[in-house]
This record gives sequence, structure tokens and C-alpha cells, in this order.
Amino acid sequence: MGLKSSKKIDTNRCELEIEVSSDKFNEAIDKAYKKQVHKISIPGFRKGKAPKAFIEKFYGKNVFYEDAINDVYPYALDEAIEQAGIEVIDDKMNFDIVEVGDNGLVFKVELTTKPDVSIKDYKGIEVSAKSTEVTEEDIDHELNLVRERNARLISVDDRPAEMGDTVIIDFEGFCDGVAFDGGKAEKYSLNLGMGGFIPGFEEQIVGHEIGEEFDINVRFPDEYQEEKLAGKDSVFKIKLHEIKKKELPEIDDEFIKDISEFNTLNEYKDDLKIKIAQRNEENAKRDIENQIFDKLAELVEADIPEAMYTNKIKEMMSDFNYKLQSQGLDIKTYMRYTGLNEDKFKENFLPQAQKQVKTRLALEKIAKLENVQPSEEDLEKEYDDIAKQYHMDLDKVKSLIRREELMKDLSIKIASDIVKDAAIIL
Repeated sequence: MGLKSSKKIDTNRCELEIEVSSDKFNEAIDKAYKKQVHKISIPGFRKGKAPKAFIEKFYGKNVFYEDAINDVYPYALDEAIEQAGIEVIDDKMNFDIVEVGDNGLVFKVELTTKPDVSIKDYKGIEVSAKSTEVTEEDIDHELNLVRERNARLISVDDRPAEMGDTVIIDFEGFCDGVAFDGGKAEKYSLNLGMGGFIPGFEEQIVGHEIGEEFDINVRFPDEYQEEKLAGKDSVFKIKLHEIKKKELPEIDDEFIKDISEFNTLNEYKDDLKIKIAQRNEENAKRDIENQIFDKLAELVEADIPEAMYTNKIKEMMSDFNYKLQSQGLDIKTYMRYTGLNEDKFKENFLPQAQKQVKTRLALEKIAKLENVQPSEEDLEKEYDDIAKQYHMDLDKVKSLIRREELMKDLSIKIASDIVKDAAIIL
């Protein structure tokens, strides 16, 4: 198996002609025969006992070609890609058989490759540092968050519902006079003002009193996930059972004793100041890095294939779905709650995907320009750190993560440090 020829056919598109020798292809045919023979019946032979030559004569010489091609294709392609010295970024490729038979297999593939990248002035990037000063407003904000977390709901029966209240309602939704699936609930708890429902829904509950039954008229967003409801006018029939409001505790020494290890409000504030300062330092450091990488991405000169952004969005959506699953949700449920369809949902990831792709390309190029060469000690330490982080056996980690991929990631880290160390912080 090997690369027969390689040629560029367009920007970031190349064509490989790949050859599989007759010996290798015949081995794959023999493998296909052994896999299929027990299913094949030939007159004069018991089922599963017919010789390969008789089966080929009866059904045609190419009877085992498809399975044989599927067997040798991935290995032949990987070997040819390595020989061509290219990096493939899209698994959507054109495939054409040039020759197949006694002389082996020859096929062509068209595939998308990583772009050529140019970058300069990556040293000396200027960024501005955020202030890390802790103000009284910062401390008051934290205290208010503590109050909110320790608030309790009390029933209200002497006034209509207001924004900020929690209401207990029955509701049923109708579109064109017909009730729709998922549009009905009883004794549902809704926090008015949180934007958890269709735009206009919560606002129309305001002003109604306990025991009232009334209609709400809303229009589903045009990009709503359920296509049958998208852009449709709907009516929700509502019954208001309860109104509750938050009661916030007083911030004093007694309250502080109840919710912390401190005895006085002043002691608690002093501790808050330390923690806020630490957080501000971390945020300022992270902000500086974000500024550096934002500017680094802008320095990239390359004709970047759309497939790179698409692949990154898929990766980001997968990570997002994993986080949702840890909360007992999934992407479909999330989109239903937010009224987004799949296309709109993907669009939300595009700006960050573009930045990440450009930043990665920039750092890969910088690693080459700076001749970054991670040491074996660096590699072993990285393997060890991963094993400890995920509580896995070291040999298992090494079997899952290819050495070449980890070396590339280490090069990216070193290149990142080069850029950050050379940045000018104003």
C-alpha cells in the first residue's frame, strides 16, 4: 500500500491517488471470503463449504471486492496521508476507484486539508490590565447575593401579581383553537421576570389576583424549535392559584452567625474582601489572556476552510451537551426551553468557534517558527498529569492518547507561553 501521486486541486483541497498491491488486496479478498462463505450456497456444495474459486465463478470475479475494499481502504488512506505530509480536517471526501482486479486496487480521494498560515508581530501584543481593587460596592453586591440565597418565599393574598413574584398556575396552550402537546401543566411554579417562558407570557400574568382565570395571547418565536408552533399566535388559558414574594433577611451579626463561621458582620466583610481580591486577580489574569488570544486570532492570515469551523462547533456542542446531561437535561430540551432551533443554536457557537480555530492555527504556526521541541520529560509529565486528573492507569492513558497528538498539544502550550511572556501589559 502506498501513495501513488498527490496534487493540489483547489485551495485547501488535494487529490491523492493510492495503490494497494495485489498481495495485500488478495489477502483482503481471502478475508472477505472467510467472512461470507457460511452464508453462500453453491449447487453441488453444502452451504458454507464452497471454495472461493467456485463462488467467484458462479457470482462473478468481483463478488468479494466490496468487502475487500472496505477492509483495506482506511489503512491505505492513513498511510497515504502520512506519506503526503498533509493534515486532513474533514472526513467528507470524494472517492473513485481507478482500477481493481488481479493487479490490486488503485483509487483516488479528494479531501480538505489544513490551510497554509502566515502570522507576524505575535510578540509584543499590547493589552490592558483590569483593576483588581475591591470596592464597597463589590462587598455590598456579595452581601446582596447572600441575602438572595437565604431569602424565603411568603404567600401574598392582598395584592395582584408583580414582577419578581413566584406564582403557582395551571395553564393550557391552544394554537388555532387546538390544544398542543407539551402546552399544559397544573400547579406550575413560575418566577415572573426570569424569562423562562415565551416572550410576553410572564408580563401578562402581572396584575391578576389569586383565583382569577384568564387568557394570555402570545406569539411563538419564528426560530422556535417545534416547527408546528414557530411563528404561530397562541392562547394560553390560565388559572392563578398562589402568589408568593421573596422575604430577604436583615444582614446583621445574628444572620452572619447563622450562615458562616464568623461572629460579626465586620469579620465576614473582611473575609469577603480577601476572597473578592483573589477572584479579581484571577479574572484579571484570565482577561489578559483573552485579550492576547483575541488579538492573536486577528493576526492570522489564512484561507480557512468552513469545515474547520463546522468541526469545532460540533465539538463545542458535544461539550455543552455533556454539561447539560450532568444537570439532567439535553440539547433538545434546552432548545425547547429557549425557543431555539438547531441552526440558530449552532449560530450562537460560531464566533467562539472562529476564534478558537484561528488561535489554534496561530499557535501551531508559532510553534514551527520558534522551533518548539517538547522534551521527553515534558511528555511523560503530561501523561502523568492526565492520569492523575482522570484517576486512570498511566498505561491506559498512553494507549488512548497518541504520542504525536500529545506532543503537538505540548508544542501549543509552549507557543502560548512564548506569546504571553512577550505581551506588553499596559
